[in-house]
Amino acid sequence: MKFLRFLLFPFAVLFGIVVFLRNKFYDWHFISSSRFDIPIIVVGNISTGGTGKSPHIEYLIRLLRNDFKVSTLSRGYGRHTEGFILSDVTTSAKDIGDEPKQFKNKFNEIAVAVDAKRANGIKQLLNQVEGLQVILLDDAFQHRAVKSGLSILLTDYSKLYCDDYLLPVGNLREFSKGAKRADIIIVTKCPVQLSNEERNKLIGRINPNSFQTVYFSFIKYGELIRLNGNKEKEQTDYLSKQYDLLLLTGIANTKPLEEYLIDKVKLVANVKFSDHHQFSADDLLDVIKKFNTIASEKKIILTTEKDAMRLLDSDFKELLVDLPLFYLPIEIQFHNDDQTNFNKQIINYVRQN
Repeated sequence: MKFLRFLLFPFAVLFGIVVFLRNKFYDWHFISSSRFDIPIIVVGNISTGGTGKSPHIEYLIRLLRNDFKVSTLSRGYGRHTEGFILSDVTTSAKDIGDEPKQFKNKFNEIAVAVDAKRANGIKQLLNQVEGLQVILLDDAFQHRAVKSGLSILLTDYSKLYCDDYLLPVGNLREFSKGAKRADIIIVTKCPVQLSNEERNKLIGRINPNSFQTVYFSFIKYGELIRLNGNKEKEQTDYLSKQYDLLLLTGIANTKPLEEYLIDKVKLVANVKFSDHHQFSADDLLDVIKKFNTIASEKKIILTTEKDAMRLLDSDFKELLVDLPLFYLPIEIQFHNDDQTNFNKQIINYVRQN
């Protein structure tokens, strides 16, 4: 692995120079950023792979929606469309992408839009959504064509950006110094129990600027929901040692979910696809075949909420109708006093702007 990194190092340097110059052109105002007279909160990262952007966007929606008129704006990664789309209840994951579809599915009362050109997307939202008061920009930390009011950078507890390398050697989209643009840094996917000593060590490694606040969040798993059923709580405890489980995923990082499940069920068999994978008939037939090889009569298929959005919109979803297929929703929670302080910082920013 070290030898491979050595071979790729010149490409990482070249990539880093290009990204560095791009950022400097924005810093020096050679390239202009659009400004808008509305609170704009960016949630993003400087790493590839899953750092938990979607559940953190959902946390912000829950925090703000009762007092402010909220919209999300995403690129719509993996969609089969182009341009600006303002979703409604009939809009599919193919139209807007799986993550925006998840937002609309859970929070129908808010405006959920997609546009690869975020500045245009904001203009369209302001024209089409009356009384809009705050926009949440999903995965837009590097999208500097828009000047955000408050930027939130996420970094995975098990792979801090400060310990990573530039693409293609590592997973960084830009030099780790780019994190200094963030107003808030959240260390995500932390253990449920996190000591003050560990927190201080992590803050020391991140070495934030004086104006930056570091928070720590962890994943809270919800109740199983049957994919083709209602959203009521299941009466049977499927996540128990009585059941075998086939885990079907198309997300960037399955490790936290696997660790959560390993002590709960008898067996965890995995069928993994790439992030945002569009499931084909052959994919689903292979899943069914593997599920049928599990000898136990007490067995289920489990997927993530993001994958469920694509499965529900699949042209081949009828193949799954008779299967015990569930998804596991997640939320994030903050450690210790972080929740109170984070909520206060977000609400104060929106009210003041």
